[in-house]
Amino acid sequence: MTRSVYVTGIDRGDGRQVVELGVMELLTRQVDRVGVFRPLVHDGPDRLFELLRARYRLSQDPGTVYGMEYGPASALQAERGTDELVSQLVDRFHQVARDYEVVLVLGTDFADTQLPDELALNARLANEFGASVIPVVGGRKQPAESVRAEARNAFRAYAGLGCDVLTLVVNRVAPADRAEIAERLNDSRLPVPAYVLPDEPALAAPTVAQITQSLGGTVLLGDDAGLARDALDFVFGGAMLPNFLNALTPGCLVVTPGDRSDLVVGSLAAHSAGTPPIAGVLLTLDERPGKEILTLASRLAPGTPVISVPGRSFPTAGELFALEGKLNAATPRKAETALGLFERHVDTSDLLDRMSVARSGRVTPMMFEHELLEQARSDRRRVVLPEGTEERVLRAADVLVRRDVCDLTLLGDVDVIRKKAADLGVDLSSAELIDPTNSELRQRFAERYAGLRAHKGVTVELAYDVVADVNYFGTLMVQEGLADGMVSGSVHSTAATIRPAFEIIKTKPDAKIVSSVFFMCLADKVLVYGDCAVNPDPNAVQLADIAIQSAGTAAQFGVDPRMAMLSYSTGTSGAGADVDKVREATELVRSSRPDLLVEGPIQYDAAVEPSVAATKLPGSAVAGQASVLIFPDLNTGNNTYKAVQRSAGAVAVGPVLQGLRKPVNDLSRGALVQDIVNTVAITAIQAQSQNS
Repeated sequence: MTRSVYVTGIDRGDGRQVVELGVMELLTRQVDRVGVFRPLVHDGPDRLFELLRARYRLSQDPGTVYGMEYGPASALQAERGTDELVSQLVDRFHQVARDYEVVLVLGTDFADTQLPDELALNARLANEFGASVIPVVGGRKQPAESVRAEARNAFRAYAGLGCDVLTLVVNRVAPADRAEIAERLNDSRLPVPAYVLPDEPALAAPTVAQITQSLGGTVLLGDDAGLARDALDFVFGGAMLPNFLNALTPGCLVVTPGDRSDLVVGSLAAHSAGTPPIAGVLLTLDERPGKEILTLASRLAPGTPVISVPGRSFPTAGELFALEGKLNAATPRKAETALGLFERHVDTSDLLDRMSVARSGRVTPMMFEHELLEQARSDRRRVVLPEGTEERVLRAADVLVRRDVCDLTLLGDVDVIRKKAADLGVDLSSAELIDPTNSELRQRFAERYAGLRAHKGVTVELAYDVVADVNYFGTLMVQEGLADGMVSGSVHSTAATIRPAFEIIKTKPDAKIVSSVFFMCLADKVLVYGDCAVNPDPNAVQLADIAIQSAGTAAQFGVDPRMAMLSYSTGTSGAGADVDKVREATELVRSSRPDLLVEGPIQYDAAVEPSVAATKLPGSAVAGQASVLIFPDLNTGNNTYKAVQRSAGAVAVGPVLQGLRKPVNDLSRGALVQDIVNTVAITAIQAQSQNS
């Protein structure tokens, strides 16, 4: 029977979407096929489902997601009774459930539904669906004791109606009250865990784009990144410029009549200087600055939105204060914030156990990426990013901070980093920013590097210049224990990234060379390819070392290593120097690590396809089911991984360097934001192993 989880509430305004998103994240981490069902829906777009569909690449037909609209449901209940309404909704639920391993059910929203006893209806539906229930209680602007009582009542209400309650979530409480409410709920001795999530201003804050749409505004200046910024506060312009600038707050939206060019220019100049970064400027009265002012504004703060609205300032203020941010497909950063909030305050491992969702036999790219973030988060490490002024790195840092994956240090001109982060709407308040050129660590690092390279004639004076380079500085941070790992390469060459590691960190005692692997995430499994990035033509001893290192890396990331030493022939069918090298390397692996499953020489098709393996190497414990594929040289490996990536639509995560004493990883210069996020998570996980 399909497993189902029903997220519901007791009243409107509970911010339940955070919990629904968090539960969806957990389910997609375990299984490949997750369905969504909303029994009752209002007319109009379903923002949450559109977010889930975009974020988790759901292939579900939107027409199957919904039971019926509230209006017809209310009429049906009034005319033919609750049993008939429930019967029809159950039929529609099972049409979804038969096609999915697990279904996330989104309960009714308690807002203008015209349904009597809505809580009882949700409980009845959950029972009829065979779904376990997660009740969500809103705690916004409520005292601690009131929240505790309401949470207890919510549990009793659903449990009393026969529901299998998995856990209870109290959401949107005042941050200062969170610990007290959690303690009081714990003292209540509920039979299920109760989690308390604080109110998060960034989730309630509307984006500039949402404000523009709601107020019928016109975008005079600004790009997509600027329009995606959260308006965390509103500052209304009326004072003279010096006093007005003192009133600005980080992330505020400046609201001023359109004829106050001094406030427009002053606000954008303050943003450009980072004191403080603002969300944008909203001009009222349908007044617009002249062309010269707009040109100056665009140069002062490129990308920062300047919006014109027709209304007067006072009614515009009323509309602004009534707006609230919404999770939807157009606000991916809010989704990251919501997930980070959920994962910080909910014991996700325990909740997964309670949901009793059996892990799928398939491992999809999304499941692998989820697991990376979860594993990195489980034991926090600090990763240094030398390319702190690069836009993709800043966007990746934004995701990592919002998801609470690891601690970050960004290197570069601190003023430039802050300005670029402000322009992108990236909050780096929890990240460490260091400029190597004026850091107090520079002299210490120069002395350390000179000592390491004295045999090459490096003096402290020369080293002082060398360590100002961001990659050398970042590598020395790792060496000195000020960071646990480093990720670079989005704008630097591979040589510039890893040369400092060879000079400073050096190889492990049991590693003969530094090599690399890619995690190739296919539609239903993850394969490990090595070495596709570092060693052009390894000899037999080096090839055996690459294989052993790759097996260790695979195991560290949950891939059971069954190694295929690849060649253009299988078994004893071929001869020649290239085949002999692979054969010798295979024997070296077997003799030094008899615990590892290894086969070679073997062709790629015999390594991964059971029907071919049955013909070419019957009875092999590896052939047909290899998970770690070792290529004989860089030419073969690099071309193969790129061919599989492009032709089979595989997600290639890497290269992941192995063999260094401490983790340093290189990015492709074409790396996407998600590639950087994955690589940072991998680096943090490698550091966990080396520091354990």
